[in-house]
Amino acid sequence: MIKMIVTDLDETLLKTDKTISQYTIDIIKKVRNQGIKFIFATARGSSTRNLIPYELFDGYVLMNGAKAYIDNRLIYDKTIPANIFIPFLQNLSDNGLKVAAEINDMHYANFNVKEKWNYIDNFIITDYRGVAGSADKLYGIIESPYQIDLINSILPDELYLNFSRDSLAMIMHKEGKKINGVLEIARKFNISKNYIIAFGDDINDREMLLNCGVSVAMGNSIEDIKDITDYICDINDNDGVAKWLEENILG
Repeated sequence: MIKMIVTDLDETLLKTDKTISQYTIDIIKKVRNQGIKFIFATARGSSTRNLIPYELFDGYVLMNGAKAYIDNRLIYDKTIPANIFIPFLQNLSDNGLKVAAEINDMHYANFNVKEKWNYIDNFIITDYRGVAGSADKLYGIIESPYQIDLINSILPDELYLNFSRDSLAMIMHKEGKKINGVLEIARKFNISKNYIIAFGDDINDREMLLNCGVSVAMGNSIEDIKDITDYICDINDNDGVAKWLEENILG
């Protein structure tokens, strides 16, 4: 009785080179032809549009859960007000951390973002004075263990800290989580979480995997994720998501 599938993108649906295979595209279309909704949930923002065709999906969750959409219509918004994130980032910056706020697809950072991610051109180097608007997400580059303790020691009550395997600290609104965006999309489609299959590979997929009816870890997942899921599929570079769906849903 599966009614919806949600998948992470990087190291999950996408290959390591950030491409999606024609085989995977064909499987997604076949799954949707059976009346099953197909969505993605990612830490990415607008850069996602450069990687996948949005018309393949019934909905999507961006910025680790800060925003969720159906048919390109915003249905869930949990962003971080400027009066909360500006003093927080200024404090971290004063203590030597490389940090940034992403606002409407613009990265406001105290470092050259392009040196870390060469595909990002839309950034402004700033000390955060005069930055306006709510941030979709905040992030920092962790270069030493003490920086984690520093972030936690001054983290505002409204925010939470998450990590990815590439030493990236992501700071979000407490209600801005992948699972919240996924469940809001499911609610709009009148689908219970028990009828959702979730695919993921990293720490920021944990709650999503734990709170859907069926959870599948990638073969390339970190061990902590493999330990909590119902199934483990092939690695992302071998079209693990599509293979699992073909064998278990279409088969």
